[in-house]
Amino acid sequence: MNMHNARTFMHTDPAQHDRRSAILRILRGSPVRRQAELVALLRREGHTVTQSSISRDLRDLGVLKAAGRYLPPTDEDSRTLDDFSALRQFVRGIDTAGDHLTVLRTTIGAAQSVAIALDKADWDEVAGTISGDDTIFIATRSSTGQRALVARLRDLFRI
Repeated sequence: MNMHNARTFMHTDPAQHDRRSAILRILRGSPVRRQAELVALLRREGHTVTQSSISRDLRDLGVLKAAGRYLPPTDEDSRTLDDFSALRQFVRGIDTAGDHLTVLRTTIGAAQSVAIALDKADWDEVAGTISGDDTIFIATRSSTGQRALVARLRDLFRI
């Protein structure tokens, strides 16, 4: 890395950290429905931002979008019970299809956010998820794993 790049990296890293802290504070303080709204709020606070930098920040921070608004994670490193309780309002039902496939129903537009939270939970019994607009397919590694998953989901989402 040449000196110019090192200086640029050193300069932008604290700025990125400050911007991301501001994003989480804003999202915890009031509902934000669009990235453009978040860009305007951050610029008002003096942050230099673009739509693409905000999109990248939201993804890297693990911010979820459900029911038309952004939901910040309660713990930046992992999904916790609190994260799932914030998503509880969007989960409508659960069913099984065979011994390895679980179907989770959500409100329209919430499936992807719930699926991301499930993926980040990194549960051993889950092989993977596929989400649509209001439906998530969760593949489990075994029928025993499926039973454990269904019990966990019923408890987390109170369904």
